[in-house]
Amino acid sequence: MKTMKKIIKSYDELIKLPSFEERFEYLRLNGTVGEETFGFARYINQSFYHSYEWLRFRDKVIVRDNGCDLGVSGYEIADSIIIHHINPITYDDIVNMNDCVLDFNILIKKNLYNNTAFILGEVFFFVKTFAVRKKNDTCPWKQ
Repeated sequence: MKTMKKIIKSYDELIKLPSFEERFEYLRLNGTVGEETFGFARYINQSFYHSYEWLRFRDKVIVRDNGCDLGVSGYEIADSIIIHHINPITYDDIVNMNDCVLDFNILIKKNLYNNTAFILGEVFFFVKTFAVRKKNDTCPWKQ
């Protein structure tokens, strides 16, 4: 029998927050770099994320969020997309195909480049806008 994990956070709650920054605050994990998640069993989650079932489900999340980062209008994603489990899943969740793995209410679309910000919970990692390059500028990151 599949077990249902206690949902701590949900898409239904997330979409009530109007701004991108408020949604970030709601979702951030405050993890650490190098913290083990799947360890040597990483092949399990990678195999799942390449499965036909996941890819079909992933497409539905992209459509639901109108192609926007965290489902916020004006934050359309034109490049790499990550479908993020709002509540982290475990090795056991995938192996047992627990309900949380394909629960529409605990998945959100986000930009690949903001992934570090969510994991570490640091706003300064956000890629909001890029510096406009000017002729002879050699250090646009100092602007």
